[in-house]
Amino acid sequence: MRASSSSILGHLTQFKTRFSTSGLSLASSVEEAPLRSELFSADQMEQHGRTLAAAHKVTLRRTRDPLLARLADNEGTLIEVCNLLTASLSTHQRITPAGEWLVDNFHLIEEQIATAKRHLPRGYSRELPRLASGPSARLPRVYDIALETISHGDGLVDAPRLSRFVAAYQTVTPLKLGELWAIPIMLRLALIENLRRVGVRMAGARADRDLADVWADQMMVTAENDPKNLILVIADMARSLPPLGSAFVAELTRRLQGQSPALALALTWIEQQLAESHLTIDQLVQLEAQLQASHQVSISNSIGSLRVLSAIDWREFVEQMSVVEKVLREDPAGVHAQMEFATRDRYRHATEQIARRSALSEADVAAKAVELARAAGAAASTPGADHRTSHAGFYLIDQGRPALERAVDARRSGVRALREIGRRYPLALYLGAIATLTIALTTALAIELDRGGVDIELLTAIILLSLLATSQLAVALVNWVATLLV
Repeated sequence: MRASSSSILGHLTQFKTRFSTSGLSLASSVEEAPLRSELFSADQMEQHGRTLAAAHKVTLRRTRDPLLARLADNEGTLIEVCNLLTASLSTHQRITPAGEWLVDNFHLIEEQIATAKRHLPRGYSRELPRLASGPSARLPRVYDIALETISHGDGLVDAPRLSRFVAAYQTVTPLKLGELWAIPIMLRLALIENLRRVGVRMAGARADRDLADVWADQMMVTAENDPKNLILVIADMARSLPPLGSAFVAELTRRLQGQSPALALALTWIEQQLAESHLTIDQLVQLEAQLQASHQVSISNSIGSLRVLSAIDWREFVEQMSVVEKVLREDPAGVHAQMEFATRDRYRHATEQIARRSALSEADVAAKAVELARAAGAAASTPGADHRTSHAGFYLIDQGRPALERAVDARRSGVRALREIGRRYPLALYLGAIATLTIALTTALAIELDRGGVDIELLTAIILLSLLATSQLAVALVNWVATLLV
């Protein structure tokens, strides 16, 4: 019985269709290799942090945010890979240990993707500094830091090693507060990216093994029932230009080796084709074993690291890494370190907000607040002096903020100016806003009624009665605006 070429091509088409629905292809797997570079020790990561910081050049150009779209694409691709592997299991086909890891832990991956979506709202990464050049051009700088962390750890993340890497990076280029808070979500995105890249490789190898099984089945059936036509089946395989990669060659060799001598002809043809590239079957079989082992390590490390991310105390990490925090701890009042985390965090965010409207860095703004506090502390011995002025917080979140903003030449927004007036004259601003709005609403109503020809006595009565309604509306509107400004 002669093998059916159309049947074999039908199987191959089915595999390719599965990949194309989510962008899976051997071509893309070559372009997007797993995040697997030279493994670095903690000391090497420290050195790499300094080297990476020196190489990074940021751009001020605003670009579209590609991370959410990439996350959605990664999710679709991983679902497709998992479905492919699950289908193989349902037909009692062998899958690699890496594939088993992926299928068994896919619920965790889905949870992590959902977490990433919650913590990465649309436009979030637009506020982060972006790289001007290199493989991660137009992507957030902190995302490239996450990619490097994953790449040089083969998917493994641990807090001490990460801390040394980020601390070393900041000896050359300090990271912004927003970047430090973004590290956990960027690591999560990088790990999901790595799972996708390894998954695509696994899916491509799965397709190659399935194709090898199709040809092996055809050859073995033909060798048993119609041995004279075996040469025609081998010729059909040769004409189909099968992918002579490690997965296809290793699987076909496993199926045919040690069978009837006639089947050795197919392996001889494979050997001849490989010889043109100075390769042998044994080399590819060994390579496939190495690839499967490396995929298993990458998958297991990445999944384990997703769990680790949920266990790390990121508040402590950010405080330890924050350059602003180090500066604020030099506060002459000496109380910053004893304050609650929420208060210290409020100071850091105030520094961040002021720096956005100034040409100075966050660390420089914090240093200026400490400098103002130190200068005020020197004069605190004067009778009647306000001792609050010797604390940096007075200039970050209290009445000294205008002085700090002037010192760092921060641009004042209309909202900020309104808030300052509200702090200085709260009752006058509140009552004045209500009165102004009440008069405006009542005047608008009076003008409209006058146009309608209402006589003066009735118009006066309506205006007096409407004052109650318009004043209540004015109070509600002013209260609403006040909540936005607080």
